[in-house]
Amino acid sequence: MANAPNAFGSFKRTSDLSYGDDARQRLDVYAPRGADHRPIVIFFYGGSWSTGKKSEYAFVGAALAERGYVTVIPDYRVYPEVRFPAFVEDGARAVAWIQRHAGDFGGDPDRLVLMGHSAGAHIAALLALNPAYLAAAGVRPHSIAGLIGLSGPYALDPNTDQLRAIFGAPYIPGDWQPVRFASRAAPPTLLLHGTDDEVVYCAHTKKLRDALLLQGAEVETHLYPRRGHADTIASFSLAARFRTPALRQTVKFLGDVTSTSTRSSTGG
Repeated sequence: MANAPNAFGSFKRTSDLSYGDDARQRLDVYAPRGADHRPIVIFFYGGSWSTGKKSEYAFVGAALAERGYVTVIPDYRVYPEVRFPAFVEDGARAVAWIQRHAGDFGGDPDRLVLMGHSAGAHIAALLALNPAYLAAAGVRPHSIAGLIGLSGPYALDPNTDQLRAIFGAPYIPGDWQPVRFASRAAPPTLLLHGTDDEVVYCAHTKKLRDALLLQGAEVETHLYPRRGHADTIASFSLAARFRTPALRQTVKFLGDVTSTSTRSSTGG
């Protein structure tokens, strides 16, 4: 239902582009019509690292493309096919692919913003904060202009049998918790979370905010009273846009961190 009003718009959708050999290593691109050297948002959806598909988030691609941003939504391999860190490595491969092919869609390969919701926010945050993943995939340094996290588990402590199977030996919390990688080198970050989220407590966002601020990084945080886990991402759809100002705040942040004057002044 969220996707129905977005079937048509001022953008072109190109579907099922391959960034790897696996059936889930595919991505969709939403490009504003006539786009030329536009910033690129790469959005990772949630689903507990075990479910989800890119077609369910067309409303995110549409909302951002209609506001002038080339938007990429990748699928990635999930449990039980894979365990950590394979889905993060898939995310890095997707970023590398879009950087190589950005010009095909009117995008700027050096103005990339990583964005995600829930488990997808965890993936986006690890990619943005731990430089090893993107470096291994061949992504050019300093091309990440920003990070946007919606309702993410940044201090993940696996508390179910499935999560313990996904995140386990030989890896430890220091490998999979984004808060452990907070540094002054982090890109500008926007964190959004509902205070009534009972799936991923907003304490995760507060911990990442505090860790980034302690390192002197630039971070903007908005906590939404009486809003739950799905409200942050649902607000990108026409039907639920009233739930939170997440879309408006995201677009403002994107404008701030991808403006050519800002990138020039920061040496990006």
